[in-house]
Amino acid sequence: MQKLYSKEDKEFLAKIGLKIRVRRLASGLSQEKLAFASKLDRTYIGSVERGERNISVINLRKISSALKINLHELLMTEEHE
Repeated sequence: MQKLYSKEDKEFLAKIGLKIRVRRLASGLSQEKLAFASKLDRTYIGSVERGERNISVINLRKISSALKINLHELLMTEEHE
């Protein structure tokens, strides 16, 4: 069963994914290296960065830890900053 998300939900996921990608690139990490550091699959990281996944809080915490940033930094979007 496919999950249906609103336009706003999809935009929010895309913003989080973009933040992860920007932070990953700024850290000099490939998707593969971030996946290894966060104990997640590389294809999962890619789908998160593209905003295709509704990422769980646990996995978001793993990614923020691997990027050495606070979890709230990934969740904050322009309307909340």
